[in-house]
Amino acid sequence: MSALTLKVATQLASQALSAGRTICAAPLTIAVLDSGGHLITLQREDGASLLRPQIAIGKAWGAIALGKGSRLLALDAQQRPAFIAALN
Repeated sequence: MSALTLKVATQLASQALSAGRTICAAPLTIAVLDSGGHLITLQREDGASLLRPQIAIGKAWGAIALGKGSRLLALDAQQRPAFIAALN
């Protein structure tokens, strides 16, 4: 497995922001972490709210730690609220 480079992380974040603009999403903040949970890049669109960087990093960290995307984590939170509360 190759290490995630800054160049690749920045490209991923830019592509995510472009996808957000395509669907007219609210202003986004994108955090890309390496497999150890360390921040590689963070991009915040103009107009994104104050806590978005911390939220983006937390979502990315949770996805890495649990090995599943944030949509599946949200489903887990609905089905197993005690487990998610224990993680918090």
